[in-house]
Amino acid sequence: MSSWYKSWILLTGFILFYVAYLLFGAFVFSTIERPVEDKLKRDIQVLKEEFLNQSCVNATSLENFLERVLQANKYGISILPNSSASSNWDLASSLFFANTLVTTVGYGHTTPLSDTGKAFSIFYALLGVPFTMLVLTACVQRLMHLVTYGPISMCRQKIGLEPLAATAVHFAILLLVVVLGFFVVPAVVFSYIEDTWSFLDAIYFCFITLCTIGLGDYVPGEKPGQNFRSLYKISVMVYLFVGLMMMYLVLRAFHRMADLHGLTSFFQLPHCDEDIEEDKEPIIEAGHEDQHEAEDSAKPLDPASQTSYNTINR
Repeated sequence: MSSWYKSWILLTGFILFYVAYLLFGAFVFSTIERPVEDKLKRDIQVLKEEFLNQSCVNATSLENFLERVLQANKYGISILPNSSASSNWDLASSLFFANTLVTTVGYGHTTPLSDTGKAFSIFYALLGVPFTMLVLTACVQRLMHLVTYGPISMCRQKIGLEPLAATAVHFAILLLVVVLGFFVVPAVVFSYIEDTWSFLDAIYFCFITLCTIGLGDYVPGEKPGQNFRSLYKISVMVYLFVGLMMMYLVLRAFHRMADLHGLTSFFQLPHCDEDIEEDKEPIIEAGHEDQHEAEDSAKPLDPASQTSYNTINR
């Protein structure tokens, strides 16, 4: 088995381990926080009944009632009867929270209620954030050959474009595909599912999410009586991960193009030449026989025939 297949198999296992890490976090968060949430809901319901049973409402009792309600609402718990059925800490919602935590999006709509949950969030994010960045980097490293190097080579061979023009055309097409596939089309879907969202609100949500800003003023799946809420939350989680991967891919492609066009030299920024050699290295070490075969196949017949980013005139 070649090192190329071994690296893809290892990457697949890497992604599966990442999914298992998210599921582990979701299970722990749900186990810790759901009993606390249920208790807070009962306390708010008792407070509501006591307030309604008062014969005469004074300013002090009203302020106390509003303060408790606003405090509960900060943790995603509403006093409205049609919103009490859904939980913020079921398995799907906990999985969504764990994903937003390790991707640094952090909408802030749902936050840990207990001290144990807050402490676990620190340790979970301490490992999960760099782990997420590592998984995204590994995925983009593999996709660069498929989405960037291959199409640029095709533009040069099939269409006959110059290297600089080929990179510019490729980046424009890639940017258009990402804007349509991860901003416009999802915005149409979100504006259809979320009744209170306009198309501009949905575009705004997609941009805030994929830029990992996560203001939290728009959070999907929080509408009372949301159909297929668990499936919807998981779908948004997948969109978030794939969207972040594509945003990182666009940034890497732009860095490549800027390097070829001399922008990195003009602004005295580091070049990507050293990353190109790293992208060519397999994720795992090949065996001795595979290594000798790779070395033999890598020997150039003619040094002048080997093209690289360094040989292109900027």
